[in-house]
Amino acid sequence: MNIQPIRFVHRGQIVEASGLPITTTVLQWLREHAHQCGTKEGCAEGDCGACTVIVAELGDDHGAHAANRAVQLGPLRLRPINACIRYLPTLHGKALLTVEDLQRLAPDRALHPVQQALVDCHGSQCGFCTPGFAMSLYASYERHQGAGTRPTRQQLADDLAGNLCRCTGYRPILDAGQAMFDAPAVRLDPAPIAALLGEIAHNTPEPFVYAAPNPALLDAQGRARIDQFIAPRSVDGFAAERAARPQATLLAGATDIGLWTNKQFRDVGDLLYLGDVRELHAVEHDGVLLRMGAAVPLEDAWAALVQRWPTLRDMALRFAGPPVRHAGTLGGNVANGSPIGDSAPVLLALDAVLLLQQGPVQRRLPLSAFYSGYMTNALQPGEFLRAIEVPLPAAGDAPLQLRAWKLSKRFDCDISAVSCGLALRVNAQGRVEHVRLAFGGMAAVVKRAAQAESALLGQPWSEASVRTAMQALDADFQPLTDLRASSAHRQRVARHLLWRFWLETRPDAPLPASLTSVWAELRAPQDTLQVV
Repeated sequence: MNIQPIRFVHRGQIVEASGLPITTTVLQWLREHAHQCGTKEGCAEGDCGACTVIVAELGDDHGAHAANRAVQLGPLRLRPINACIRYLPTLHGKALLTVEDLQRLAPDRALHPVQQALVDCHGSQCGFCTPGFAMSLYASYERHQGAGTRPTRQQLADDLAGNLCRCTGYRPILDAGQAMFDAPAVRLDPAPIAALLGEIAHNTPEPFVYAAPNPALLDAQGRARIDQFIAPRSVDGFAAERAARPQATLLAGATDIGLWTNKQFRDVGDLLYLGDVRELHAVEHDGVLLRMGAAVPLEDAWAALVQRWPTLRDMALRFAGPPVRHAGTLGGNVANGSPIGDSAPVLLALDAVLLLQQGPVQRRLPLSAFYSGYMTNALQPGEFLRAIEVPLPAAGDAPLQLRAWKLSKRFDCDISAVSCGLALRVNAQGRVEHVRLAFGGMAAVVKRAAQAESALLGQPWSEASVRTAMQALDADFQPLTDLRASSAHRQRVARHLLWRFWLETRPDAPLPASLTSVWAELRAPQDTLQVV
């Protein structure tokens, strides 16, 4: 193979990196090799946002869909990501913007409007988190300037959900987010960056391969092992590489694998990267299916789901923070198989089917049959997840009642203690003709509550039926106690979520969502209100 250096655009020019381990993070490169120390290391696990940077790439047909949530600036798409868990080779053919770039965008001023607003509104105290806030605000600034809109305070809060501040507090930071639009607009000129990215693309072979010694591991001759990062650009090329390297680690957004190396110090071996495969970024619908490629970023995938089922909006906003959602992928979240993954309960409730591929051969498998145990699945050697397919409602179907909720210690950007996707259809006679009750955090895998579903199917959608199903949940799940919640609390929460579902969808006087969380606690059947 033709081994290449990593080439990307930084500070207005093409830079090359070689000789660094393939798991070198963008943050490590910035601070230790480029000596650009404005970007900070906080948690080093994609949680605090202190290391937020912007990655820009050329847009093409695979990203041109209604669900695309990246900032579109001419030919460029901009996404905020966490530098601490993003591997440097994934930047090949892209551009990296950091806090040092902001002032360069406003050469006639001392500071960019984002920076000036943070100063004027006293949005920084210790200053450690400020560069990350500035970059998340900058992404919001470019998106709203491009759309000719000004964000509401809540929209700014949502944009900053992946950034944590422990001393200033969020009021002055949100003030700065609103004030930054008061100054004359300063926009990034995408043309020079696009020209440089085009030059890199023109000189990149298929697939792109980067190799470097791994100083932590020695071969039989006592030499450092050579690890490879392979990035095909077509799905056929990816399938061929996967078949040839069934033991290679599949890499998408690195929002989980990044922690394997910088927290657990695990050996990931060779990396086979999905992120540059055009077909795996497609979001398509044909009136029968919504098909989302395995490499579609979580932000885009959730936008596609919310577009068709608006009741999923709150779950979409609470699925991590924007830097994680722009880097992580729906396929990665599903294939990872975590029992607390928040997308699987929703997809199970929607009867999602997985399109799997091994070489040229494709097969479909219901998501409900995919997980074989804790963090294990039905993928065969050399096989990979190509797409997630969600059936769309057929003409004449009764309306699908769909809800998804999660409970966690923090409201934003936190791991779930319990999450759920709940769906049902009630026929003209008021009986349940279709029901899916899927829960995460309740077992070794995300799974449906079979006995609770059986208690509802064919029955009237009534309080009595719901009470019976709530009791059946105790037979479906015997959850563990851990640092996030006790077993008894999880069981109680699951029952209350089903009760909340009833309150919002009952045929007589359904309660609005703004009231149901309180009513689910105050008016739940008394046998579920024991103190735990």
